[in-house]
Amino acid sequence: MNRTRLRRLAPRGLAALALAVVVLAAPRLVRADEPTWTYRPEALRPFWSGEVMEGESVLFVKDDDGGSARASVLMPIRKVLAVRDSTGATSYEDGRDFVWKAGSREIVLPPGSRIVASRPADLRRPPGTQMFRLTRRDGDGEIMFGEKLEYQALQTVITYEHDADAWRGPRPEFDSAALPRVSEKLKRGEPLSVALLGDSISTGCNASGWAGGAPFQPPYQDLLRLRLKERFGSEVRLTNLSVGGMDSAWGVTKINEVVEAAPDLAIVAFGMNDAAGRSAAEFRGNVEKIMSGVREALPETEFVLVGTMVGNADWTALHQELFPAYRDALAELKAPGVALADVTSIWSRFLALKRDWDQTGNGVNHPNDFGHRVYAQVIAACLIPESEGPSR
Repeated sequence: MNRTRLRRLAPRGLAALALAVVVLAAPRLVRADEPTWTYRPEALRPFWSGEVMEGESVLFVKDDDGGSARASVLMPIRKVLAVRDSTGATSYEDGRDFVWKAGSREIVLPPGSRIVASRPADLRRPPGTQMFRLTRRDGDGEIMFGEKLEYQALQTVITYEHDADAWRGPRPEFDSAALPRVSEKLKRGEPLSVALLGDSISTGCNASGWAGGAPFQPPYQDLLRLRLKERFGSEVRLTNLSVGGMDSAWGVTKINEVVEAAPDLAIVAFGMNDAAGRSAAEFRGNVEKIMSGVREALPETEFVLVGTMVGNADWTALHQELFPAYRDALAELKAPGVALADVTSIWSRFLALKRDWDQTGNGVNHPNDFGHRVYAQVIAACLIPESEGPSR
């Protein structure tokens, strides 16, 4: 598929975009001398627990009238521990580059700050000037598209202390009865076979490691594998069957490939491309078909169903009401051997407190590094009791 063909596909919206991102940013060879991401347990500690938020991303925005640039974090700040650029290479100074007040969620950039700041107009593009048609709901141009790390280059990463009960949003809870066979294998430190079936988010899109830029963080599925290895000592064999641009109907056609992977655990992660218009009933039916088809051949396989992140509400291609409807449909499928990793509710709370541009990877439908860590944390909560998570 060439660029001309991609442009012709653009008006068709969501599926075309997700597939195109994968085609245009194919995995590349990593040089032996290239910097790599170092695993740190605290980076995968559930953000909703403890008293430290590790590496939350924000995008500082100033009004077009020239006012101070500002951004909000998710919880009231007790103490700022570190503020860095998204690569981790540059550290910023309290008072010189940013100011904040205890008990506030807002951080402000004073004059002369070295932190990158954008104007709302910087995040828009004139109609027809991008490879994809990302029409804004307000009709004022298009959303700026980030093929790789364009948004992360504008974002800043903040680590801060907060009160232990500061997170007032959904809190994923471990259920020991949800995945009994997988949980037992992990407790014994046995090898675990995992098959992942999803869309471009699950191929790793817009994680810095996927894009080949600093800080080279892996996408959520690899973070999950590392986390399980660190916690249980289990070797996780991951078979990733995900393809960009695909949806739950396509997933039904891949049942045989999931079976061939012989997974102890199958992670099913659709919804973003379905949100172009598929009904919640049809979405649920497709996921049920995937599970029943796999279980017909492998009755002991257990499942984690992932409720997708919420896409940018400013994009006309997305039906926002479908995201919670899909989450509710997946929740109805919970049963012994089937767990729900509810990223949807977490992301909805993010968007009630912040803006999409704070944690987007491409502007419309992919997470950045922080978002990929949140995915890994929420899925890991289905497998690891919170009391056993990394502490800080």
